[in-house]
Amino acid sequence: MFHSRELSRVHRERLLRNRFLQTVMKGWLISSSPDARQGDSVSWYASFWEFCARYCDDRFGDHWHLSPEQSLLLHAENTIVPRQVVIYSPRGTNNTTALLLETSLYDLKQPKMPASADLTIRGGLRLYTAAAALVKVPEAFFARHPIESQVTLASLPDASDVLRRLLEGGQSVVAGRLSGAFRRIGRGDAADEIMVTMRAAEHQVREVDPFASGQTFGAIRPAQAPIVARIEALWERLSGPVLKIFPNAPGLPRSKTSYLQVIDGIYQNDAYHSLSIEGYRVTPDLIARVRSGSWAPDRHDGDRQNRDALAALGYWQAFQIVKANIADIIAGTNPGALVQATHREWYRELIQPCVVAGLISPGALAGYRNDAVYLRTSRYVPPRWEAVRDAMTALFNLIEREPEPAIRAVLGHWLFGYIHPYPDGNGRIARFLMNAMLASGGYPWTVIRVEDRDSYLSALDRASIDSDIGPFANFIARRVQWSLENVAAPARKRRRSSR
Repeated sequence: MFHSRELSRVHRERLLRNRFLQTVMKGWLISSSPDARQGDSVSWYASFWEFCARYCDDRFGDHWHLSPEQSLLLHAENTIVPRQVVIYSPRGTNNTTALLLETSLYDLKQPKMPASADLTIRGGLRLYTAAAALVKVPEAFFARHPIESQVTLASLPDASDVLRRLLEGGQSVVAGRLSGAFRRIGRGDAADEIMVTMRAAEHQVREVDPFASGQTFGAIRPAQAPIVARIEALWERLSGPVLKIFPNAPGLPRSKTSYLQVIDGIYQNDAYHSLSIEGYRVTPDLIARVRSGSWAPDRHDGDRQNRDALAALGYWQAFQIVKANIADIIAGTNPGALVQATHREWYRELIQPCVVAGLISPGALAGYRNDAVYLRTSRYVPPRWEAVRDAMTALFNLIEREPEPAIRAVLGHWLFGYIHPYPDGNGRIARFLMNAMLASGGYPWTVIRVEDRDSYLSALDRASIDSDIGPFANFIARRVQWSLENVAAPARKRRRSSR
């Protein structure tokens, strides 16, 4: 992020002309890539919050902060880039500033700044603290954002920070709302503390549940890391819809050898589609050469430097580990525990050829990312890298405890991509994870086709941005049903005819 005054006119014009810079608004620029695809949002979304912080500091000094609603969303690890950010400031003009990709900033004039104890700074952004935001947000926020409300309520060790603000402001209506919210998510101790203390101060408080009547909440431990609470709340909320949509599990296969033979037979088709979805230019011939060992990087520079061929080799190596793991899964091993122990090996095998060839830094083999990642064309931004380890532990614990293979497959795939734990290969590993979990219910290996890429990514976006798992569950269910009818059934027929 740059202010135009930081660059000379000549340098600025050259960088803009050659697409190394992009204009956000008059006087403000962001770095960009000259080879970025049409509609690529990475440059802007990667710079979005830094722009908000720097622009507001430049315009308002330290007299600004985000709205209580946006503050609470960020505290709850909601990383979606909003369409509009509302900035509160005594120097505001109640004006909308249009930004890139249909985003905007609205500066709302307010009489004075909140007490310093109500504000915190995170990544340059001035936010309400979690407790202050809960007191400030309107009642409708709880029904519109139940997961974020639950996560923030659960993140507080007790009710004292909220209660102090309620008492000092004499806010009996808000006290009743927060008491009802705490009780709804299973924290009756905090609810009782609010009610008893407010009444001791002679406030008349009526407890009101602000959540919508149909919303359900699983148990979240008090003071739990927000990203862990978020993953668990998403799993709890979205499991039911998946189960209603998905075909019944066939059960573990009687012939494990036959099941694995079908996986072998589908490899070339699966590799072609999975690699093509990620933008690699592969052909059935290239995949067959890699599989047969006729691809020769030691003898031919073209093979060694071919990024697509290296990706195909990595896919072949990782596929062998996944298939061996599936053999254990259909033999009765807990799939969640097994994949938690082996998914790092999938990743290492997947990227190892590119590391050896010098196309990827060797440090990438170490494991989970230590930097931010952004997704092309999506407002969804994966969690901060500092939260990844907690998120992955939570995900695999949920998979291990989940009795339904359909839920393990659909939510496991989506949430792996949602967390995006690795610097590369997340989509391919998410599809490996899906198929390992499908195997745990006896479903056949299911290929997601490159021609369905737009529908597939759109469904993932709906789940990540709107917490609507329906389109993605429907998409996977249709592909699984196709596999049941066109892969599993013909394989059974061939086995019967050969007897």
